[in-house]
Amino acid sequence: MTDRYAVIGNPISHSKSPLIHKMFAEQTGQDVSYEAILAPLDGFAATVERLRNEGYKGCNVTVPFKFEAFKLATELSDRAQSAQAVNTLGFENNAIRGDNTDGAGLVRDIQTNLNFSLKDRRVLLMGAGGAAYGVALPLFSTGSNLTVVNRTIDKAAQMIKAFNLRAEVFLQLYEELEFREFDVVINATSTGLSDEMPPLPPGIFASGALAYDMMYCRETPFMKFARANGAAVVSDGLGMLVEQAAKSFFLWRGVRPETAPVIATLRLP
Repeated sequence: MTDRYAVIGNPISHSKSPLIHKMFAEQTGQDVSYEAILAPLDGFAATVERLRNEGYKGCNVTVPFKFEAFKLATELSDRAQSAQAVNTLGFENNAIRGDNTDGAGLVRDIQTNLNFSLKDRRVLLMGAGGAAYGVALPLFSTGSNLTVVNRTIDKAAQMIKAFNLRAEVFLQLYEELEFREFDVVINATSTGLSDEMPPLPPGIFASGALAYDMMYCRETPFMKFARANGAAVVSDGLGMLVEQAAKSFFLWRGVRPETAPVIATLRLP
């Protein structure tokens, strides 16, 4: 009997997760199906409950429901607990198990797929929403020098306080970034969905810098800005998407799929 999984978000029509998990299933011989489900903004919990009642085994969670998923989970992994946001739910009996594979997926994509070491690098993380929560601590744990910038400093401060990293992580407003340079600039905001550009100064990229947008399969304004302002490497978040999906797949099925051929296939025009 085919085990059913899904990704829940709003919007969700752009999601490549169903295709990724289809390739994972074919590669590993797992009998699973996976679909994208649009949940009303006020209907995430009801959507999860419906899936559980219909016999689904688990789901991924994307914008804007990762904080709600954290609250909904009855059991949390250490990663989810530290991130205070959940992107992977597993359903077993009456339990809703929450995990967060975003940070591990991002770090693996940068350090393994892009071959860009983060240790001792000056890393700027833009945003303080669910996506940023999922990756802030894993980025810090690589030994990077992490700065978080957000339009409102209070929200960024709240995130860093949650990780007990107040003394180790710099907090900035965008207007305070003038004359600062970074080796890695990561866009964890949702500006790419609306074709907006975070208010970065043009001199933000150090020599040899990596610009990374967690949006995928589109040339965002941030990526265009990075190419025009000296970033040596510019990447979207497709590799992160595949890597975090592989970790979710492993949590559900106990099998670790190969990510390189999936990324290569999705990169084809």
